[in-house]
Amino acid sequence: DEINRGTPRVQSSLLECMSESMVTVDGRSYALRKPFFVIATQNPVEFHGTYPLPEAQLDRFLMRLRMGYPEASVEQDILSSQVSSHPINSIRQVVNATDILRCQALARSVHVSAAVRDYIVTLVGATRQHPALNYGASPRAALALMHTGQSLAAAQGRDYVLPRDVRDLAVDVLGHRLPLKMQARAEFGSAEQVVRTILEKHPVERWESSRRNGSG
Repeated sequence: DEINRGTPRVQSSLLECMSESMVTVDGRSYALRKPFFVIATQNPVEFHGTYPLPEAQLDRFLMRLRMGYPEASVEQDILSSQVSSHPINSIRQVVNATDILRCQALARSVHVSAAVRDYIVTLVGATRQHPALNYGASPRAALALMHTGQSLAAAQGRDYVLPRDVRDLAVDVLGHRLPLKMQARAEFGSAEQVVRTILEKHPVERWESSRRNGSG
């Protein structure tokens, strides 16, 4: 919860977990049982007592989602569900670790065509050339975009990734990995906005046409 309030030492420990799937205590390493993943919140409202996450750690987060405020109807449901108790007290287990590992394996079996891979490489390459960014997305970002595309396709009951899957995920997968130059902040409010302009310059229809024509 609010990972940016963790000290650099804590963040370093999390980086080891995320990168090596192990934790070291008093010089002894312990392998983490699978599945292991980190879900963290970050409160951007105030900065007192916070520590910016290192770029290497940000790159290891698969996605960053901005929740914003709920709609009025959703907020009413939140209030009504917590009149007498908290819903978390009634949560029941629906899957076990083996089920999650099986789902992960199934997602990785989803087909990724040459056209989709080319679209991913094009988008990632465009971030490396954009003048508003200090540097572009890493190969890890390209892999994240491909794997999230596989997961989205599987969740929708498809055994193949569409270029539009990549387009719909690009902002959430790439935005947090891209440092915006100081002088570019007047034109672009955030790195996510830069990704949106890249998507506009590379319309997905070109790669969807390639797929229909049978390439890949």
